[in-house]
Amino acid sequence: MHTTLSSPTRQVTIGHDQPFCIIGERINPTGRRIFQEQLRAGDLSAIERDVVTQVEQGAMVLDVNMGVPLTDEPELLQKAIRLIQSRTDLPICIDSSVVEALEAGLEVYEGRALVNSVTAEDDRMAAILPLVKRYGAAVIALPNDHDEIPMEADKRLVLTKKILDTAVDTYGLAIEDIVIDPLAMPIGADPNIVNVAYETMHRIRDEFGVNMTVGASNVSFGMPGRHTINATFLPMAMTVRLSSAIMDARTPQIVEAVKAADLLLGHDEWGMSWISAHRAKLAAAKAAEEAVAVPVASAQ
Repeated sequence: MHTTLSSPTRQVTIGHDQPFCIIGERINPTGRRIFQEQLRAGDLSAIERDVVTQVEQGAMVLDVNMGVPLTDEPELLQKAIRLIQSRTDLPICIDSSVVEALEAGLEVYEGRALVNSVTAEDDRMAAILPLVKRYGAAVIALPNDHDEIPMEADKRLVLTKKILDTAVDTYGLAIEDIVIDPLAMPIGADPNIVNVAYETMHRIRDEFGVNMTVGASNVSFGMPGRHTINATFLPMAMTVRLSSAIMDARTPQIVEAVKAADLLLGHDEWGMSWISAHRAKLAAAKAAEEAVAVPVASAQ
């Protein structure tokens, strides 16, 4: 089952038989005070820097959130999307809890976007799923409702079925265009919560066959050594068929762990992507050494 996203010139396919889809998380003002102040002042230069860094480090899709208090979020999101699409051809994941902002983003986006996100709440599905259908997008869906974020896999599976049935039968979406977030919660809050996430992923893959994504950084929240935790969590999740993640695409340790897992799981034919990346790393290191050596030689 393939979920296809696109820009005017590039297509990205999310699937259990495809390389893991790295969705860069960085263009998000949450917890970034200076970035928030810049956005309020109309300064979008940090977005440009974040685009360049994430593209260079291997992002395949860029998540974009413009939820800044005291701003016009729909207008700001439109500006951000236009700017990003002028700097890269990577597809975009339009990320907002505000329905008006999602619609504004979909209006200006050129291509087939991923919408982040909808829940199993009836009013949220009624507000968001028609937009997804109208603009021909795909959507991330979280199996939680008005009552709770379920701590048991059984309840998450019940809500996943509700979302899929409603999206397909009521709103006419194709099942492959619904990407389920099985809910990755902080390990520091409950030592068993990540095992619940793995169980949920395994059962969703077996029972529904849909693609899945998570906010990978949630797992390590509040813990030291976060990069190591995330770089371990994701390859383990890939063995139970997690097919993408909204993650830190700027950290080589995490990206390389995912790429190595692709190789070992047979999603990198003959290891060509791994070998190419390794050669590129060696070439960059050699170029850096030569750049340092030339001035020294000149001085002598």
